[in-house]
Amino acid sequence: MSPCGLSCENEGEVPLAYKDLREFIAALEARGWLRRIRAEVEAELEITEITDRVSKLEGADNVALLFENVRGYEMPVLMNAFGSYERMALALGVEKLDDIAEEIRRLMRLPYISFSHKMDLVSLIPLARKAINFPKYVSHAPCQEVIEKDNPSLDILPILKCWPQDGGPFVTLPLVFTKNPETDKRNVGMYRLQKYDARTTGMHWHIHKNGAENYRAAKAKGMTRLEAAVAIGTDPVLTYAATAPLPRDIDEMVFAGFLRHKSVELTKCVTVDIEVPATSEIVLEGYVDVDERRREGPFGDHTGYYSLADDYPVFHITCITHRKNPVYAATVVGRPPMEDCYIAKATERIFLPLLQQMIPEIVDINLPLTGVFHNCAMVSIKKAYPQQAKKVMQAIWGMGQMMFTKMIIVVDAHVNVQDEKEVWWRVFNNIDARQDLVLTDGPLDVLDHSSPFPKWGTKLGIDATRTWPEEGHAREWPDEITMTDEVRDRVTRRWKEFFG
Repeated sequence: MSPCGLSCENEGEVPLAYKDLREFIAALEARGWLRRIRAEVEAELEITEITDRVSKLEGADNVALLFENVRGYEMPVLMNAFGSYERMALALGVEKLDDIAEEIRRLMRLPYISFSHKMDLVSLIPLARKAINFPKYVSHAPCQEVIEKDNPSLDILPILKCWPQDGGPFVTLPLVFTKNPETDKRNVGMYRLQKYDARTTGMHWHIHKNGAENYRAAKAKGMTRLEAAVAIGTDPVLTYAATAPLPRDIDEMVFAGFLRHKSVELTKCVTVDIEVPATSEIVLEGYVDVDERRREGPFGDHTGYYSLADDYPVFHITCITHRKNPVYAATVVGRPPMEDCYIAKATERIFLPLLQQMIPEIVDINLPLTGVFHNCAMVSIKKAYPQQAKKVMQAIWGMGQMMFTKMIIVVDAHVNVQDEKEVWWRVFNNIDARQDLVLTDGPLDVLDHSSPFPKWGTKLGIDATRTWPEEGHAREWPDEITMTDEVRDRVTRRWKEFFG
């Protein structure tokens, strides 16, 4: 048993489902992907500076960090747990992120069940059981080993102030649970919480988010309060699920059950009618007053700039429950690449099959790390008719959170969109500014500071595909410079002869 009560059993295995955050920490440590920091550190700014430096390192130097000695607090702080492709895959229980996409593709290829195909149903049952794992409800939960109901205080938590101009300390990795008062459907989202005092925080519900929709529904029904619960430090699959851009009718905990191939265990909160993950390290229970708003921010955000202060709802805490010897999970965002970039790359790979289902000509997509999720998408397509690239742009802008994409670059099918240098080479060489650039107005992410208007502005589409005569290009289009296969193969065989 290691310090902080974290076991490192089954070192060589990748569990399909971690029972809790501690099991994930043990898996990280077993692979040498976690560093324990035993020197005393400050929750204000210092942990951020250390984590920022480590998150931008490459290879074996970029590791998860467990700060075991935070001045003024008893809880260790976990940082950068998802901050590489390898750790993100480990978090989701796969060898590589594309493995999940392949599983989704298999599900999408399920045959139409008719009388003539009735035998197919037998073979589908195991797959269906693995795909759909509804939450399981338990009455006794580790997250309620300690219950602070009489005088709950956020002061026990090592909440980080990340950047110098931040409006205060922020809870940065929270799973916020609410229910829609009209449908009773659960929503789980990751919305930062600025600590105002020991009993209140901001609730950063962007206008476009489902949490904000539940808040508006409560107000429309004449309710004075919307109950909420916040889980901190969960099984990593659950943490990822809270960030996933799911359709409104898809329960995040059901989606997590699909990813982990096992039902999520939930338990009823002590003071609110909401269920939370049973193995959470920490749970904040309370409510949001629908008529109360308070200044929130600034906040050093994932764009690399501060998001500006604005008025947001206020979360009032009625109870804090936690495990014995809890681990406080947090993250820091800022100029990329940082931990959140790899969470976004997981979304890119996992949701590609669903994107292809709706826009079948798409071959691949790359959301560059420097594009901070919503500023750039590079897309390759199988071009079959004139102006198809522009059709793809408009389709993407019409899909859920893809509507925020500020720049879409479309290239031909043979172009590797994961090679950003190749994409930019195509853009620089292949476009005619008058014919191949598309400007359109529409919604933008709340964090976009470049538009003259909040929440909307102008987006750019770039058609970097080969222009066809049917698209008005009467001139001959030159061939790309490539070597013959015969010469390439011959040189490859003789390479050691030349440079051995």
